[in-house]
Amino acid sequence: MNLATRMIVTLTSIGLISGSFLAIVGQVTKERIIFNKKHEIEMAALKVVPGASNVKMIYEERDFAIFEDRDETGNLIGYALQAAGTGFQDKISLGVGVSPDLNTVLSLIIIDQKETPGLGAKITDEISFLQYWKNRDCSKSLILRKPPVDNPNSLAPNEVNAITGATISSQAVLNIVNEAIKKARQLQAEGKLSERH
Repeated sequence: MNLATRMIVTLTSIGLISGSFLAIVGQVTKERIIFNKKHEIEMAALKVVPGASNVKMIYEERDFAIFEDRDETGNLIGYALQAAGTGFQDKISLGVGVSPDLNTVLSLIIIDQKETPGLGAKITDEISFLQYWKNRDCSKSLILRKPPVDNPNSLAPNEVNAITGATISSQAVLNIVNEAIKKARQLQAEGKLSERH
């Protein structure tokens, strides 16, 4: 066997062994990755509704889920909507807590994003972005405040702050939240959400 043939056989063998190893590792870790992602979403569902002690998924479709959030005595205190949509760079996945009547955004959390570091990635920052989502009136569509204000009390009831230099990421989050609330309202009208408080 000449040198070129031996190199091809050796490199092919190494490639096959490496590829097989990666495939095995992928199969072994697949279930764990799914479990961890589900756990992360459930923890976000608990976090976005203040006072919630347990959550239960009551509806799920691709890139959208609804959780009932209940307090220690079992009273319904809100819903956690998990939704995803297109951002500036890639998909943004978020959780938004809403009141049982779907008229108030309680809080927002970004579960996953790949927006531009230092700009669009500020959608994960409490001071720059998330604090402006607390207790917003969503009885009608939320709107983006441009230019942003320094104090959440300076916003109209249904306004949320844009991030300076990252309007596209801010608008993407706004669109995902408005669409999630719209879907939840439709499901509530169809009787698929609990009315018990």
